[in-house]
Amino acid sequence: MIRKKNKQQQTSFWIDPEKLQVKPQISFFSKLNGILDGISFGKQIRKLCKPYYSNKTKCRPPIDPEVYFKMLIVGFFENLRSERGLAARCADSLSIRDFLGYSILESTPEHSTLSDTRYRLPGSVYSQIFSIVLKALKDNGLVKGENLALDTSVIEANASLHCLQNRMTEESYAEYIKDLAQQSGVNPQDKAAVARFDRKRKDRKTSNKEWYNPYDTDAKIGQTKDGATDMIYKPEHVVDLDTGAILDADVLLGDRVDTNNLSERVVDAQIRLNDISDNPVEEKPAQTVTTDKGYYSVEEITELQCLGFETVIPDKEIKRNMSKLPDEQALAVELAHSSTASKEGKALLKKRGSHVERSFAHVLDCGGQRRTTLRGNENIRKKYLIATACYNLSLLMRTIFGVGTLKQFLANANLSFNLILKSFLYLQKSLLAFFRLIFFLFCQRTLILNFS
Repeated sequence: MIRKKNKQQQTSFWIDPEKLQVKPQISFFSKLNGILDGISFGKQIRKLCKPYYSNKTKCRPPIDPEVYFKMLIVGFFENLRSERGLAARCADSLSIRDFLGYSILESTPEHSTLSDTRYRLPGSVYSQIFSIVLKALKDNGLVKGENLALDTSVIEANASLHCLQNRMTEESYAEYIKDLAQQSGVNPQDKAAVARFDRKRKDRKTSNKEWYNPYDTDAKIGQTKDGATDMIYKPEHVVDLDTGAILDADVLLGDRVDTNNLSERVVDAQIRLNDISDNPVEEKPAQTVTTDKGYYSVEEITELQCLGFETVIPDKEIKRNMSKLPDEQALAVELAHSSTASKEGKALLKKRGSHVERSFAHVLDCGGQRRTTLRGNENIRKKYLIATACYNLSLLMRTIFGVGTLKQFLANANLSFNLILKSFLYLQKSLLAFFRLIFFLFCQRTLILNFS
């Protein structure tokens, strides 16, 4: 007979917390903590956030802003998207508790505290924290700033196409499709038939000028990474092609064209480089700007060349009619063509494909940023700036310790164990062969003595 096991009730007892065996087993976060202490991360954060906290003693004391940003760092390295999941993970792990400075007797911040802190601090604080990490990279020789590269990717918004509303009539998209289906003789109560009708109807277009999502008005209709249509945002990276560091990052609206204000975004990246430099006057400005053909615009290329940048941008048109362009723009197009076709230009384009795409893979796919749980461009931009700063921290750790991510750290630990095990087995086989040889020689010597 199968009997159900009754759960034993734990009786209360007293124990000294210092005698508990609760030491962290993963040293990755302790190494990361050492790097953050080396750049005075906590001290600089508290100085930045001090104007946004009340000095009244009767108010409930807030959490240390250093703890908040460290939790966001944990979310990047643990590939956690939501603040609820992040709070649960920080409360559950001993290594992360030690990284945050919490003992087993203290409760870690809840997800509502993370949301309140995010709303309290403006976007400028997040941008300055990004610059703090970037300056640490520059001090370690990981920022050159001579060759810049730009590219965009896609973030899936926390909004649905089913909730779209018309900007003029406030009619929902579902009601609009039902009316069209009924006019075409399709039963509007049959959801599957209406969905098939919507997919196959002619001239099917969903324009951002006509439709919007009332729950996230900043999200735009566009194509995701796998080619599906959804509500999206467009993150953009400015990457140092010599080191792979992210020099600047932003989250653009999903319907924004890459060519819009390209020169302004390059200038913003140069300003950030000047801000983290000890001697901005002696600092050499960037020399080249490398992008794909999606950024090609005659006006923007001309503007960049006027600012002193060499543009390595492939042309969209194979045979461009130069006679229709003014002399200044025609000269800029010819210079861009020669830069792209040169040996140095081809090398920069090859680097752009590796460094920029790698940064998006780490931040979006491995850092939990591909699909957001937040709403609003400002909220998403705040979190994304910290994620790109974490990518730069990962690059700094890889340079110092040879390991840049938690997954790589665990893989190296497993590899080291396997190497030790293989070495032990090899040593065991060698000793066994040695003893066999000794035994053989001893037997040979015994036989010789007996015959003699």
